Amino acid sequence: MSWAGWKVRLREVRPADHRTLIGFDRDSGRQLGGYRHWATHRGAADSGEDFHFAIETLHNRTLVGSIWIQADPATGHFSYGIGIGPQYRRCGYAADAVTVLLAYMFELQRYRKCAVSINGSNFASLALHGELGFREEGRPRDTELRRGEVRYPVLMGITAEGFAEHQPAFLAARGPVRPWRGRHWRTPRRGRHWRTEHLRPAR
Repeated sequence: MSWAGWKVRLREVRPADHRTLIGFDRDSGRQLGGYRHWATHRGAADSGEDFHFAIETLHNRTLVGSIWIQADPATGHFSYGIGIGPQYRRCGYAADAVTVLLAYMFELQRYRKCAVSINGSNFASLALHGELGFREEGRPRDTELRRGEVRYPVLMGITAEGFAEHQPAFLAARGPVRPWRGRHWRTPRRGRHWRTEHLRPAR
């Protein structure tokens, strides 16, 4: 099973992915309280309501991150955590993966609302969710001090109706993006046997 977007697809996590995902955690510094691709405490994934998916590019099927979904069918609400490997960030992969997830959960699974908790100092994630149509719903007073920095959660949410209204505007703002042309896309090298006959006008 896989769900594809413009740049990435979400698919099941395979045994061959484990080392790469653990490497993403190591390269990110394993920040406490942050998203971890391979958290040992994520044992609830066998409950049937929690899912962990790999994020891979459409162009060459490179594993670039993962996303964890926690859903409650009784209330129609779900949440998620997403992480992109440090070397693959700022390529539009996170936005595409979240859009695919929201479309699947809202339009096919008929969930009614998605809520996420974001570190208040993670300005990139706050901006990303704002662009996707999420709205801030609150900032709990509980804070924590880590490494001399005060951290606080920002609660953001989006409903199925809000996503349906915002999605056309978001897709239009992206423009005619081709999924295989991210920052890591490379033009094939032209060897000495490469020819240009196909560029000549037809007679």
